Amino acid sequence: MKAVIQRARDASVTVNESVVGAINHGLVVLLGVTHEDTETDADYLVNKLVNLRIFSDEDGKMNHSLKDISYDVLSISQFTLYADTRKGRRPNYLQAAKPEQARALYDYFNEQIKAHHVDVKTGEFGEEMQIQLTNDGPVTIILDSAETK
Repeated sequence: MKAVIQRARDASVTVNESVVGAINHGLVVLLGVTHEDTETDADYLVNKLVNLRIFSDEDGKMNHSLKDISYDVLSISQFTLYADTRKGRRPNYLQAAKPEQARALYDYFNEQIKAHHVDVKTGEFGEEMQIQLTNDGPVTIILDSAETK
């Protein structure tokens, strides 16, 4: 399971010209799921996500996590994180999980974030989405549960 997280001052996701999720300060999370992923992978990423000290304190030092402050998460499913571009010019997505498995783990991931008392807004799984955000910092971090294996 891979997550690209971006610290954001504000962010929104639109489907069919309607905003379906929006946050002010917080994190935008693009989440990709592969075939071997399980709830254990999601738990690892959630634990990292809510505890990463990437928000500034009063001295401007990155010293606060989502657990320390009342910021939100905008979570977007993104199968293209498992694009394989090694061959040819068109990426293949054979490493991305099938939609049923990916949706179940994406939903589980979001529920686990909520269990840490963090508000989560989402896009719409499987839909064409437009994402707007103001990256704060900029701070962009990639998490990968494969690093634990």
